[in-house]
Amino acid sequence: MSSLIKDFVNQTDFNSYNDFRDNFKILTPKNFNFAYDVVDRYAREYPEKRALVWCDDKGKEKIFSFADLKKYSDKTANFFKKCGIKKGDTVMLTLKSRYEFWYTLLALHKIGAIAIPATHMLKPKDIEYRIKKAKIKMIVCISENGVPESFEKAEENLKDIKLIKALVGEGNREGWYDFNKEVKDSPEEFNRPEGKEASVNNDTSLVYFSSGTTGLPKMIQHDFTYPLGHIITAKYWQNVCEEGLHYTVADTGWAKAMWGQIYGQWISGSAVFVYDYERFEAGKMLEKSAKYGVTTFCAPPTIYRFLIKEDLSQYDLSGIKYAVTAGEPLNPEVYNKFYEITGLQLMEGFGQTECVVCLANFPWMKPRPGSMGKPSPGYNIELMDKKGNQVDVGEEGELVMNTIKEKPLGLFDGYYLNPEKTKEVWYDNYYHTGDTAWMDEDDYFWFIGRTDDMIKSSGYRIGPFEVESAVISHPSVLECAITGYPDPIRGQVVKATVVLTANYEPSEELKKEIQSHVKKVTAPYKYPRVVEFVEELPKTISGKIRRVKIRSEDQEK
Repeated sequence: MSSLIKDFVNQTDFNSYNDFRDNFKILTPKNFNFAYDVVDRYAREYPEKRALVWCDDKGKEKIFSFADLKKYSDKTANFFKKCGIKKGDTVMLTLKSRYEFWYTLLALHKIGAIAIPATHMLKPKDIEYRIKKAKIKMIVCISENGVPESFEKAEENLKDIKLIKALVGEGNREGWYDFNKEVKDSPEEFNRPEGKEASVNNDTSLVYFSSGTTGLPKMIQHDFTYPLGHIITAKYWQNVCEEGLHYTVADTGWAKAMWGQIYGQWISGSAVFVYDYERFEAGKMLEKSAKYGVTTFCAPPTIYRFLIKEDLSQYDLSGIKYAVTAGEPLNPEVYNKFYEITGLQLMEGFGQTECVVCLANFPWMKPRPGSMGKPSPGYNIELMDKKGNQVDVGEEGELVMNTIKEKPLGLFDGYYLNPEKTKEVWYDNYYHTGDTAWMDEDDYFWFIGRTDDMIKSSGYRIGPFEVESAVISHPSVLECAITGYPDPIRGQVVKATVVLTANYEPSEELKKEIQSHVKKVTAPYKYPRVVEFVEELPKTISGKIRRVKIRSEDQEK
């Protein structure tokens, strides 16, 4: 066995979900550092073991062993040290899905610095906000997509802040380090810090700005034990296999990259696959997955909606043995169609940037299409009403995490540099997720929506997901967002913002057809009285629908 998982868990095999929930334990070493204790150890014991398979949409490809990653992360750490980066410093990484991201992240772990991944789609105002909030000391970003220009424009308004800047890619730029040249010229050995310079478990290693479906993004901080929490994500939800190749569709600006492109997968012995593309095309994604032999696959429901529209018989996907989804609720229509085409049951999971997978359909369970599944080991999950009382089976409530006994491994430490904001969601030993759900008689959890997405119409409370599932089951609908639309009589009515499939055109007749269809497949009071056809839905970088944007635009009409 060439995986390290047995060193970090009490046991690996279980005969049922209950056995897994009750008996699984993660063993947390003192002063654990993923870069040294996983990556560098693989480099010593299994130096040629495959770690990262990377390709882009221009025909380039690179395969990294763990020995490669140790060498490049050591060289990168030496470059950071030359720049004055030390333990506790914050470094923003805007690297899209370039392979440099992986050894740059590892280098920051080695130093004990704080990595702050960010999307390449940020505008100068977004960048300025993040630099100020997180007290950013250094920027490492790609040279294309107008990203350097955005940083420079932001810097013009930050005259009291002196940033260190490094550019990844081709071309030189005044005021910027040439990252690739600097790394190439740096020494190959970086010694693990000792004493006060060494990282300890509760030091902050990673900060992600929330995807911002509502309000300004918050800074979610994780400590050095966070990678261990993703053993559950990778080994027991994504079901990665030793010497396999796992593909999670995610940009590094999204926390889902941490879920599926590094931590738990490598601990469990699987390599990760990364496809760096400018424009999403379902056919090309399938082609690359087949070419490189992906064995396990994870993507948000949005991706699956496009995949099931393709002729999958054109691609040899026989290597994919397991497929999971998270990020948005999974519509049963998508689940059923994917199963019909591939024979694979989509295993849905749930989590947030604030945690690892905390609810999931695990391998021992029969998935129920549309259900988030059951709690992960260590996560004591309850449903609570507005008065703080637990709700009964079948009743809706806010999904909360009970931390009275202990904070589960993988749950965030709070909002970085903002204890007041932390106290707004984490008090009386409960972390409040802001998500609404209900639980059935077999303890499966079912997502309803964000608490601020709930629609109140003529006394009815309507969750967007149940209506979206009804709308998307119509053959003309590719994607749909359900929101509340202001109404002087009912307070709100249900609005469907719809993206059509290629064979349909917007029309009043089609609106009525969709409305009639919804009345037939769900309770009639839920049908969308307002239907709007659009070219695309507003989304966060993580692929989540920004219903708040649709609502705010409707308020302005």
